[in-house]
This record gives sequence, C-alpha cells and structure tokens, in this order.
Amino acid sequence: MPAVSDEGMWLLNDPPKQHLKDSHQFDLTDAWVKNAMLGSVRLNSGGSGGFVSAEGLFVTNHHVAADSLQKLSKAGQDFLHDGFYADTREKELKCPDQEINVLQEIVDVTGEVNAAVKPNMTGAEAFAARRAVMGKIEKDSLDKTGLRSDVVTLYNGGLYHLYRYKKYTDVRLVFAPERQIASFGGDVDNFEYPRMNLDIAFFRAYENGAPAKTPNFFKWSETGPAGGDLVFVTGHPGTTQRLETLARLKHRRDHTLPYTLYRLRTLEAALKQYSEQSGENARQAATDLHSVANARKAFSGQLQGLLDPKIMEQKQKSERGLVESAAVYKQRAFRGEGPGDPKWRGAFDDALDALAKIEAGQVKLPGVEKEHGLVETGHAFFSPLFGTARHCVRMGDELPKKSADRLREYRDSNLESLKYQLFSPAPIYPELERAKLTVSLTFMAENLGGEHALVKIVLAGKNPAARAEELIAGTKLLDPAERKKLVDGGKEAIDASKDPLIVLAKSVDAESRKLRTQYENEIEEPERQAYAALSGVRFLTYGNSVAPDATFTLRLAFGTVRGYEVGGEKLNFHTTFGEAFEKAAKLDGKEPFDLPKRWLEGKDKLDLKTPFNFVSTADTIGGNSGSPVLNRAGELVGINFDRNRHGLVRNFVYTDVQARHIAVHSKAVLEALRKLYPAAPLVKELTGK
Repeated sequence: MPAVSDEGMWLLNDPPKQHLKDSHQFDLTDAWVKNAMLGSVRLNSGGSGGFVSAEGLFVTNHHVAADSLQKLSKAGQDFLHDGFYADTREKELKCPDQEINVLQEIVDVTGEVNAAVKPNMTGAEAFAARRAVMGKIEKDSLDKTGLRSDVVTLYNGGLYHLYRYKKYTDVRLVFAPERQIASFGGDVDNFEYPRMNLDIAFFRAYENGAPAKTPNFFKWSETGPAGGDLVFVTGHPGTTQRLETLARLKHRRDHTLPYTLYRLRTLEAALKQYSEQSGENARQAATDLHSVANARKAFSGQLQGLLDPKIMEQKQKSERGLVESAAVYKQRAFRGEGPGDPKWRGAFDDALDALAKIEAGQVKLPGVEKEHGLVETGHAFFSPLFGTARHCVRMGDELPKKSADRLREYRDSNLESLKYQLFSPAPIYPELERAKLTVSLTFMAENLGGEHALVKIVLAGKNPAARAEELIAGTKLLDPAERKKLVDGGKEAIDASKDPLIVLAKSVDAESRKLRTQYENEIEEPERQAYAALSGVRFLTYGNSVAPDATFTLRLAFGTVRGYEVGGEKLNFHTTFGEAFEKAAKLDGKEPFDLPKRWLEGKDKLDLKTPFNFVSTADTIGGNSGSPVLNRAGELVGINFDRNRHGLVRNFVYTDVQARHIAVHSKAVLEALRKLYPAAPLVKELTGK
C-alpha cells in the first residue's frame, strides 16, 4: 500500500523529497543527499557506519566491530571484553580482513537486464540470461571505473540498479569501550527499551599507508537531538519482506521460520556449552554466540508478527487492493479512458497470473528449501573452514569460465573481496570449529534422517562427533598459505588434494549444485518474473510512493524523536547516565548489568543527566546497526544500534505506534570520551576542541 507516516527505506537516487516537504517542512537538497551517500559506510562483516572526520575516521557499533575486535585479540588480551584505545595514529591496529565500501554512484540498468530475457525462454534459460547480462554489466563497470560494481535487484525484479563502490581494505581500530558498557543488559535487554548502552566503536580507513582523505563526512553534534526533532538514518538495512505476497509470508510462518529457529536454538545451546568450559573458550566463542542469540531473538519476533492475525489481514487487504486497482486499469483501458501504454491493458491479467505462479511455487518450496539450506547454504557445515574448502573447490571449476558465466559469488567484480576474506590471517580455533561442526552435522542428520544419501556421504560411516574430529584434525586449511596455494593451483591442485575438508566439499558439490540450480530455476526465477509483473501494477497504482524491500544497500530513512507508551507507562525519548547506575544498583551489579570498573570509579566525574540512548520512529531493521543518525543540518546526532521488540515486525509491515529504533546519543559519546577514558585526541578530531 502507499507509504504512510514515516515508512520507507528509500533509494538515494529517488529520495522522498515531496513527502518530507509536505510532512516535515524540510527541503531535501541534492547536496545533502550527496554528502549522506559519500559519508556513509558499509562494512563487509555486516553493518553500517559513517565518516566523522576528513581523515578517514568512521564510527559504527561495538557489536558490529566485535568480529574485528575478536580477531585482533588473543589469549590474555581481550579487546572485545576490555576495550581498546589508540591515542596516536601509530598505535591504531590493522584489522586482518575488514573491508568497507562507500557508495559512489547508482545507475539504472533495468532496461539492459530485462532485454536479455526473452518471452519464450524457460525458467533455466531466463535465469542464465539474466545472470550473464548482470555479470557483463558488472565487469564492464569494473573495467571502466575500477570501482566495485554490483547489480542489485529491487522490487523483487521490478528494477535493477548498478551500485558502484569505493573500497577500502586497510581498516584500523581506533577505539572501543568495554563490552560491559557497550552491551549493558546483554541478551536480557536485547530488543528492549529503555536502554543504556555505549554501543560504539571507531575505526580509520587508510589508503596507500596513510589515513584516507574523506572530505564528505558528518560533523559531530555536541548537543544531539531533542524531543520531536526530525532525524535521518543512512545505513544498509539487510532484508525485508514487505512486498512479498500473502502466500509467501504464510510459507515463512509455517516452514521457514520454525526451521530457522530450531537451527539457531540448537547452535546457541552448543556454543553456550562450549563457552562454559573455560574463560578462554568463552572468549573464542563470544562473537558466534552473540550473533546466533541475536538472530534467534530477531526471528522469534518475526514469527510472532506473522502469527498475529491483524498483520496477515493487513497483508491480505494490501494484496486485494493491488489486484482491484489492476482490474480498474483494465476496464478503463477497454473503455479507452486510460493511457495508451499497453501495460494498462494487461495489468489485471499479469497480476492474477503472477499471484498464481507464486502460490504454485509454495507447493514445491518445502521439499527443496530444507535440503538447499542444509547443503548449499551450508547449515550442515557451521564452520568457516568448510566454507573455505567449498570456495577452493568451486573456484577451481568457476574461474576458467568467463566472468558472466560463473556463479555470482565468483564474478570478477566480487573476486578481489572474496579472496581478501579467503586468505585472511585471522585466528581460527580448532576446538571451537570441532564443536560447531559436530552440532551442525548432527542437525543435518536430525532433519534428513540417517539413511539419507547425503547424510551417509557427509558422515562417511562415522557419528557426527567422530566425523568432525576427523575433518578438523586432518585439515591444513587453518593456514592461509595453504588456502592460497590451492586457489592459485586451480583445479589440478584441488583434484590432487587429500585434505579431508576439500574431499568432503568435492563429494557433495554435484548434489549441492543440483539443489542450487533447482532452487534458482524452479523457485527463484518464476517468483522473480511474477514479482516483476506485480511491480508493474504497483508502479501504475502507487508510482514511487512505496520504497523497495531492503537489499543491504544504502538507504535513507527518517522519523521523529519520540517516546511511547507500554502498559500504561510513558517512556521518555531518551535515557540518562544516571539511569544506568540506578539499574546496575537495583540488580546488584550482576551480569549482564555489571558496569565496568572505569565507570564505577568515575561516576562522580560524569554529568548523570547526560542523555544516553534515544528512540525515534525512523524505519530501520537489521543491517542498520552502526548507521549514522543525522539532523536537518546533516550533523551526526546518534549512532543506531538496535530496534525494540515492537519493531521486529517491521520486516513485514511498518508501524510507529510503539516500534522504535534505538541509538546512542552523540552527547553521551563525548561525555564518556572526555571524562572516563580519557580520549582527548579523539574528541578533538570529532569536535575541533
């Protein structure tokens, strides 16, 4: 349905200027949008950030930085738990495999992509043609500009845009607080509000060994937002399903989400068990455990949303309205009242046919989805070592092909980034990988049964624990040099390898590719064509008043800073430092409500009335973590780090009644940096003072 209130994760090449002018009396200028685009950062570890100085300094969340913090840590030196600060440039620590992307340009290539797919093509032929033309567009762009180039599918196939990014692979850690204050309240308070978290971290992008020149950045606001202020969020929301049909959402409710939650709960239990064996084990498993627990809670909230009859009724009403609008267009076309565009005449038939195809696809989906998830997506192999083995095997087969003919992840425009991750020197812990592989192999057997052919191939006559032991003990893939040797050696080196993980990846590759092809040709491609037809009707009906679903590409969201009411209690739009100390005292300082020693000892130095976290109605989801929150002047007033539990349903529908995104207040960051850490050089770079 048409966007209402402040709904929308908007494309930066098509921002809602009129809506902002009508609703908030704000003139969004091209210069404002350009600075927002060039000042925003996407992290390859999954999250967002924003430049805050002209010398490559950018801010994100502590939990987004956790991957790098853990990889930079070692036994006896835990930056994830204890924090880090480099008071000089020379002390900034280079991350082993962090890559950031900064969007430079968006080009509409819809016509070029659609022209490659002919009406008489089968699903397989259409998919191959579309993959080939997207690969060609990306390679031509890479060759022409030197920029990372990705063709992004929007409106489920209604539009295709080429995104060009400047890439930085020399990224260095500058500052991170202690985990106790970055995630104060831990899993207990996750997706809750009020919150009191200093969930921030600072990195610096380097180029040619020197701090990168970043003239487009966000000036740090020393006052932050006030109640009722209009704020903007520029970030990279992951995925939403607001434009999916009712049939697809019912499938998610009844099949996809229950399976996903079963898997996440299984992994979470295993990681907790591993962590409880020692302090060092807990350090090793910290980021995996946080990621799994966070996902489990998020997907639980999504399932609750899809089990709400009101939400499903809203989706049904939206779908019915779209079809009825198409019927009106058809009648007007026959009466000669509509535009001459032939799309109007077939709109109704296209919409009905599209819905029928998607519903038919749901019949096939349950039988394919589980095996595809386990084998091709890799749910049966919860270890980066197996992922490495699979990449080595497939690169041997794919790289001799033309870029346009390869699997998407091996196209030229993505290859450099893939190798950067593949050859990372970041530590991998064999005991942890053994535990993770044991539980995921067991999960595969539980779902497919011990007599399933793939289970027999994977377990090779052993139980999951023994098989995991054999695979991890025998592999050489923990050594980055071995990985590079295999990739450089190509198919000949892969075929000659006796590494057990390489042998395993080869043994399942044919069936895995078969499942992938079946899923792409029988499920994804028919759905893509059907959704493209629906998108045509939607554009005719609503124009560009509906934003596309999220795709982990840069979007602009906006809303007002506003508290809300829960159970008769009115919650203020911001919390304070004082409330953090009060909550810690009320819960006797027990984990996860234990404040760091630095904070307890420095309490008297702080202004306890300082705003800590705040909420607004801006439309955000997962992937927006670390997003800059900006005011009308384009200044940074906060760093987004979460949404409340009422906002978990936003994957499917937008609401601003109680749903809020939560951000760290810019004033809180300065207060803590000045008085507790202290970090005068960092404060001076942020404020000039």
